[in-house]
Amino acid sequence: MNSNPSDRNQIIIRTSVIGIVANIFLVIFKMIVGLLANSIAVILDAVNNLSDAVSSVITIIGTKLAGKRPDKKHPYGYGRIEYLSAMIVSAIVIYAGITAFTESFKKILSPETPDYSVVSLVIIAGAVIVKFFLGRYVKGVGKKINSGSLISSGSDALFDAVLSLSVFISAMIYILTGLSLEAYVGLIIAVFIVKSGIEMLKETLDDILGKRIDSETSMEVKQTISEIDGVHGAYDLFVDNYGPDYYIGSVHIEVPDTMTADQIDRLSRQIGEVVYKKHGIIMAGISVYSMNTTNDTMIAVQSEITRLVMEGDKVLQMHGFYADEQEKTIRFDVVIDYSADDDFFTQLCEKVRQKYPDYKVFIARDYDISD
Repeated sequence: MNSNPSDRNQIIIRTSVIGIVANIFLVIFKMIVGLLANSIAVILDAVNNLSDAVSSVITIIGTKLAGKRPDKKHPYGYGRIEYLSAMIVSAIVIYAGITAFTESFKKILSPETPDYSVVSLVIIAGAVIVKFFLGRYVKGVGKKINSGSLISSGSDALFDAVLSLSVFISAMIYILTGLSLEAYVGLIIAVFIVKSGIEMLKETLDDILGKRIDSETSMEVKQTISEIDGVHGAYDLFVDNYGPDYYIGSVHIEVPDTMTADQIDRLSRQIGEVVYKKHGIIMAGISVYSMNTTNDTMIAVQSEITRLVMEGDKVLQMHGFYADEQEKTIRFDVVIDYSADDDFFTQLCEKVRQKYPDYKVFIARDYDISD
């Protein structure tokens, strides 16, 4: 988690301003070249740069709004507004692509002959170089501070460099052969712009809907927790984000049944501190699984049930086991693959209950939300 959100916001705004200035200059030069050379491809390339500039403005507005301090109505802050601004940017990109497609198709039906000059070719070539380095810079900053908007803008700029290069190549082909590919190149550009916008929109929607953290991060966090003295296992890790670099999580830990409330309290606070320092995740909830450590009979029961349950090819994990010989109860959780149907779980429960008919068996079905 970024230690100073205001610094992160300033970096996003500064980077976006650089993108706006660069794209405005490209729009001006490309539009002049496109009109003078009667080139639909260059004009559409200029329109694409204009949409990039507008996208950067929206990114700045979204960053400003997302930087508002938490209040009574929104105690987790306004960080997710960045995702909404990214969605608007995606919609603008898609609209620009559809418009470009329409105009290119019109030019195919009613073709016009372009007229390139040396100056126009130099400007187009310069635009390719500018967009390439701008894209690398913006995307690099986005990755450094974990800004989805900047990463998308940077990727889009790198893609624009490729599109501008295709315009330059089509211009050279026309000069050398007299073959005009303007409208067709514009059509290809439009298709790729729409595709890029849809991909950006899909990624943003995933963030808004909520998606699982990657397996590597999940394993690292659980490993960190498990290495703390007193913890015999970490399970059911759930991490949600309320904006880039603002993660809140919960986890189940397995501890000996001999631990006191005071020991568990100190252990929970230690876990929260360690996980935050190492992974930047605020552990809002730490629940406890009590494990049998003093009753050899129940330890043997656990071993037998573990063997029985893990025979199923769709059972990914079993945890949270605790058996009470006096109360005649057995409880544990099983993590089952998403492909398993309800009958599989029902049969699994029945198999355990048949093995231990004198016990009340409580089995909770978990899903692999973080593994």
